[in-house]
Amino acid sequence: MKYYIIAGEASGDLHGSNLMKAIYKEDSEADIRFWGGDLMQSVGGYLVSHYKERAFMGFFEVLKNLNKVLVFIEFCKKDIEEFQPDVIVFIDNSGFNLRIAKWAKKKGFLTNYYISPQVWASRATRVKGIKRDVDQMFVILPFEKDFYKKFDYEVTFVGHPLIDAIAGREQVSEAEFRKEHNLGDKPIIALLPGSRKQEITKKLNVMLSLVDDFKEYNFVIAGAPSQDFTFYKNIIGNREVSFIDNKTYDLLSISYAALVASGTATLETALFKVPQVVCYKGGFISYQIAKRIITLKYISLVNLIMDREVVKELIQNDLTKSNLKKELTKILDENHREKMFLDYFDLEQELGGKGASAKTAKLIVENIKAKS
Repeated sequence: MKYYIIAGEASGDLHGSNLMKAIYKEDSEADIRFWGGDLMQSVGGYLVSHYKERAFMGFFEVLKNLNKVLVFIEFCKKDIEEFQPDVIVFIDNSGFNLRIAKWAKKKGFLTNYYISPQVWASRATRVKGIKRDVDQMFVILPFEKDFYKKFDYEVTFVGHPLIDAIAGREQVSEAEFRKEHNLGDKPIIALLPGSRKQEITKKLNVMLSLVDDFKEYNFVIAGAPSQDFTFYKNIIGNREVSFIDNKTYDLLSISYAALVASGTATLETALFKVPQVVCYKGGFISYQIAKRIITLKYISLVNLIMDREVVKELIQNDLTKSNLKKELTKILDENHREKMFLDYFDLEQELGGKGASAKTAKLIVENIKAKS
């Protein structure tokens, strides 16, 4: 059977790669064509477009690159029509994927969505279009099933794929990892400033402003696979910090604390049981628009899933050196850390255990067979 998968950024590439592995187990003859990244490419299939080519963040940034986005959308439609897949699988990336889903449904393609657009965060009116255009939605956050039920749309909760991704990774030796990357013996504070240039630039400078105040720790930047070291070097300047490219999980596995950009990374950090402070700072226009349409109490997945403040969030103007220093000092305190560890344990129980990729792949194959 023929599968067309569309993922849009580093996290989508990760979850897409694990989904592809599971699809190949369900269907050894699977012919997979996809938009994604290096991880998906390493599994097999044919890479149509790399997510690095489409890494636009925020309302204003997307608007500036609207012509490029429209060209990608038209190319994607043409490529799908030529490939004639048995199913199109959308992974997150709502701005792009929902437009393709609307077109694909009209064309009679089977549409499955893995990892729901965050319609629960803003513009819930989009659910009407999702009900119309998506044959089956597979959600990974426990509260999403109840959210969609309010709109009379039945979705399937499959658990969170990060649990599998983290549990299935190859373990690293801390001593060897430290030696390989010249990290010394100091406890590590991991810096995860995001994956796109706009967000990295705004957050990393504030994170790095703490280096001289915590000299007993080694600050280590987790480089995103979508960016080159030369970009980070311009921000780092002469500060004494370490940099590790594209090995975030290995870094988190040996970290004592972390300063983390909002998004999937907050959940990844929690699953590695690393105390964290969540940092968000967007472009002025993008933030002003987002502030008016997003109705959530929290921005981090950790707090959203638990429906209470487990990790501190420093948002926009609150992300200052003094505030960040205060919150980092807190998560280095043993009493505060112990409470956070207990909260992290409760969080993992909420996520539904292992097997998200396998469950989803099985359901996708079943959907194809049911349609045929």
